[in-house]
Amino acid sequence: MPAGLIATGVIFAGTAVWAQYLVGSAGQGRLFDDLEAVPAREVGLVLGTSRLARSGRLNQYFRARIEAAAALYRAGKVRKLILSGNGVESGYNEPEDMQRALLNRGLPAEALLLDPAGVRTIDSILRARRVFSVGSFTIISQKFHNERALFLSRAYGIDAIAFDADAVRKVSGYRAELREMIARLVAVWEACVVRRDGQGR
Repeated sequence: MPAGLIATGVIFAGTAVWAQYLVGSAGQGRLFDDLEAVPAREVGLVLGTSRLARSGRLNQYFRARIEAAAALYRAGKVRKLILSGNGVESGYNEPEDMQRALLNRGLPAEALLLDPAGVRTIDSILRARRVFSVGSFTIISQKFHNERALFLSRAYGIDAIAFDADAVRKVSGYRAELREMIARLVAVWEACVVRRDGQGR
């Protein structure tokens, strides 16, 4: 194997490990999985995902995030929820799907704020501050996603904590882990190199 290829592989592996550490450590002291222990905040930010899995069945990541958001609201831990996700594609709207699911669970419409331009995690984070004028909020997603969102929040000076929705058994295994590893590399690149102006879209 050529030395250059080996060196490239070593650099990539080292960068990936560094990114995993940076993102993972961002959640220390700011991640909660106990409802009673979560500090109360005015706003919760629910990160979007597709309502349906590829099989056509209900996406369990979606279900768990909705249940976590509803639990926080009922416990008085948040008073409003920003439902942020991809709503720019024709016939596909994550925030509206989340809104319907939460309304079906008895949450009031006035507590639900829709952000259809939260196409990516960094969009959701930055738009919460710019569009909704919220600089302090509770992020709601699964732990691996919350860690990445907290890393981005800290990088842009946003005061965020996170509540972990129930974990989902990963059927796709290595594929899902590789996807998250790449997402963390991209998050570190965006936060440390690209450095958006903090204004979102």
